[in-house]
Amino acid sequence: MNPDRLWTTSLQSVPQGMAVTRILSAALSAVEPAAAVQRFLKRDGMILRVGEQHYDLTQYQRVFVVGAGKAGTPMAHAVADVLGDYLYDGYVVVKEGHAATTTSDQLTIIEAGHPVPDARGVAGGQRVAELLAQTNEQDLIITVLSGGGSALLTLPVDGVSLADLQSLTSTLLSCGASIDEINTLRKHLDQVKGGGLAQLARPSTLITLILSDVVGNPLNVIASGPTVPDPTTFADALAIIERYAVANHVPPSIMEYLQRGLAGEFPETLKPDDAHSINVQNVLIGSNELAAESALMAAQTEGFHTMLLTTFLQGEAREIGRALAAIGRELAATGRPLARPACVVVGGETTVTLRGSGRGGRNQELALASAADLSGLDGIALITLATDGGDGPTDAAGAVVTGTTLQRAQEMNLDPADYLARNDAYPFFASLGDLLLPGPTYTNVNDLAFVFAF
Repeated sequence: MNPDRLWTTSLQSVPQGMAVTRILSAALSAVEPAAAVQRFLKRDGMILRVGEQHYDLTQYQRVFVVGAGKAGTPMAHAVADVLGDYLYDGYVVVKEGHAATTTSDQLTIIEAGHPVPDARGVAGGQRVAELLAQTNEQDLIITVLSGGGSALLTLPVDGVSLADLQSLTSTLLSCGASIDEINTLRKHLDQVKGGGLAQLARPSTLITLILSDVVGNPLNVIASGPTVPDPTTFADALAIIERYAVANHVPPSIMEYLQRGLAGEFPETLKPDDAHSINVQNVLIGSNELAAESALMAAQTEGFHTMLLTTFLQGEAREIGRALAAIGRELAATGRPLARPACVVVGGETTVTLRGSGRGGRNQELALASAADLSGLDGIALITLATDGGDGPTDAAGAVVTGTTLQRAQEMNLDPADYLARNDAYPFFASLGDLLLPGPTYTNVNDLAFVFAF
């Protein structure tokens, strides 16, 4: 990954800007999807090695590749490169703008909508289901999954329409529900999620390569766990709707389906006790922790004192922004928890409760919320980064805040509090030239934030 193409001039205003660029680039390089696949998937003649397990390709009539996610293109291409002529057919759904010319005649990659599913995602779900329907016990299926897969690969249950799922997704995103909660509902309203894909693939042998975008890496939550047993229930799904008091905003067809499921009229998702019925190896090949640790090592190489504070960061973005600003203030005032030069790294994924109709994302909102508290601090910077290169429905990955941000904003008659009240962080930082604009990174392992003291 070329650091020179990743970042705008926003990092040039930060002390040691090139060092900071190398640190952020190291985090992304560590979770580059093709390299991650190649670390876990290797072929030695007729033997395919996946982690600690191996598969004799002569025992299979056909090998398929299916999957979904923002990292789907490089992951699928890497699998195809390893398989060579053994690949029989493949179909992978990726986010709009994330496809590329395929390197294999047997591999089809299509684009679909994210974070709200669209008709292309439903067509993708149908295509994958049709492909799996033709497989048998003599076939090997390799699934590639990464963040965004829940929206991109969609096959609604009978009685629930795409429009219903779109409405539900928008409601959950706007009320501040976590990805775990959103995916609990998705798993109970979709035929490929919650172990559904694994059930469609029976009796084939199934290998799943997973790039995690979920805090703590629970495999049943990543991309809504299409090849993993699901511990959640219809009761859990209904409880989430009740928790956020959004029942009046949920389409009646969804409420009816969930209530009938609770009554036992529809089957539950694949449960752990039923896992023996599927032949699957699920392998985690990349995570937020790996990206954070690689950033830490790069920072050490650049001469920073370092600390990885957590990779379990969750909560309301604006509240987390003030908490990280407090760390910056502590670094400036006391040299705790690290002496200068210091780099504190945190990873995870925050949420935003929409209060206005502005444009932004959780990383930009987090940064904006820190601007007032960091004002006037010398040599302190907070940088936020969505590892997929796109924060919310924007082309920015995050933003940069320093001790001069507030002053520069005031000189341009920009009031951070006003922009924050409208969830309008993108135009605020765009006016200052402080957005990170790397473009799609083709990976996705949650978010990172960096507090620097130079």
